[in-house]
Amino acid sequence: ERNKIYTEICKAKIGSEYFEEKIVQTFSGAAKTKEVQCETITLAEKGMMVTPWDLDNPLDASGAEPAETEEPKSPAGKSSTSPTAGEQGQAGAVPSATASSITLAESDGSPEEQERRSGAILTSAKLQQDLVVMERILMENIFQPKLAVYRQIPVLMEPVVTSDTEVEEDEEDEDEEEKQEEAAEAAEGPAEGAGPRLELLWSYRCDLTRGHSVSSMAWNKVNPDLLAVGYRECDSRGRKKGLACCWSLKNPMWPERIFRCEHGVTAVDFSQARPHLLAVGTASGRVAVYDVRSRQDTALLDSSASLNKHKGAVWQLKWVEQEGGATAGDREERLMCISGDGRMTQWFIQQRLDCSDVMQIKRTESEKKKSPGERERKSEGPISQQAAGMCFDFHPKDTDVFLAGTEEGHIYCCSCSGKEQILGTYRGHEGPVYKVAWNPSSTDMFLSCSADWSILLWHRDSHTPLLTFTSVTAFVHDIKWAPQSALIFAAVNEKRVEIWDLSVSIFDPVLCCAASPEGNLSSLLFASNAECLLLGDTCGQVGVWLLPRLAVPSTHQV
Repeated sequence: ERNKIYTEICKAKIGSEYFEEKIVQTFSGAAKTKEVQCETITLAEKGMMVTPWDLDNPLDASGAEPAETEEPKSPAGKSSTSPTAGEQGQAGAVPSATASSITLAESDGSPEEQERRSGAILTSAKLQQDLVVMERILMENIFQPKLAVYRQIPVLMEPVVTSDTEVEEDEEDEDEEEKQEEAAEAAEGPAEGAGPRLELLWSYRCDLTRGHSVSSMAWNKVNPDLLAVGYRECDSRGRKKGLACCWSLKNPMWPERIFRCEHGVTAVDFSQARPHLLAVGTASGRVAVYDVRSRQDTALLDSSASLNKHKGAVWQLKWVEQEGGATAGDREERLMCISGDGRMTQWFIQQRLDCSDVMQIKRTESEKKKSPGERERKSEGPISQQAAGMCFDFHPKDTDVFLAGTEEGHIYCCSCSGKEQILGTYRGHEGPVYKVAWNPSSTDMFLSCSADWSILLWHRDSHTPLLTFTSVTAFVHDIKWAPQSALIFAAVNEKRVEIWDLSVSIFDPVLCCAASPEGNLSSLLFASNAECLLLGDTCGQVGVWLLPRLAVPSTHQV
């Protein structure tokens, strides 16, 4: 009887504006998702080139041996015009010339000499440059349609040469087919569930990155076609070394630069003032700076010799321009890092890499009522007083102010200058804060994502979250604001990627794309010069997805 009463109450709630069905975090919650999107079926053309001499029957070895024995009797220059070659015909002249070249090659030197000459040819700079040009041409032929869509330019098609009558007939047939398709679409009406969806253009992957997990991505500040990707092992039991690879749009099948590290790479970023410098942070606390102009695998600068090096994993690093030059108003670029040892540091690029602490994140004690007979405890040991830092983001206009997310779930608003480092504390998450991001247009708002399945929207002057976004029961690993809109952001959890548009809905995302069955999604990045989204996963591949055209809000909405 009580079940019947509860069923009637639930039916009465349907359609009420005060009722909203949402997920609640419980210990025994059965996670179910209703949104399903399968990957589009891709078609590929396969072919090979066959030359005329591949179609002919191969010559017998017995026919070539007499020509090889008779050739040394006549001069090498007259082998092709000798009477014997003329009588044998054109078919016999080819093996004769080939045999003469083989004989001359054998008489030039020993096999060691020939091997040395072949090695010199293969290692010559001219051949290497020619191979690079050929590789670029092949990649352009393979990925030309996808790159054209990425660049938002027309796709080049090969023209078909036909007569005038055939052209007219083809145009009539196309007009009839278009009319039939329009009539069919009008009769069927809009398809159920039709909406915006992501389209995969290509993926940055190779055999070298297979088995790694994508930890971070960063675009070059000057060359928007150059992408740096950091790779780490999929799990803690793995013994694979870390990788920092530089990918180019000119070759999505193999990286341009490969930097190998002893431990997993957790953070990468390009410099703004010196765009050839790439900063890399690892899980062991090592910070290294590489010069991408060099093909050497060694780091230009390394923090291994520094006395103030990090003792925990460097979860994020970023190049930031701050006041600090010799003259007033002069700005100097510095490398900022946050680590699991509870330190926020700035690194100076000099003859060697050295740092100083910007702040130390202290662990906050929860307020508990003391029992009447309980004495005040002494302060805990130094190990428990530091809170691990997970992420940070500097204010888009005031680079002295930044946000720092911790493993406790707290977010601190801090200042690099002044006596009071911590300007405010934001408590709202129940798990580690994986990412924080200022809104680039409305600079008083920022987002945060955590392991408690939630995304929170904050205002700088309010210490309680304005909005909470929860869709599925999964860790939210990364968030990014869309560069073209102040109300659109993307989020990545273990199961899927979500596009949220606050002008449309604050309860559900406007677009969802399920993760690949091979692995889980781990990071995301918007393209700097295209309407595309880059998604990294735990299988070592970075997919480039074409975004649908989303509505851009007006100024008063922002």
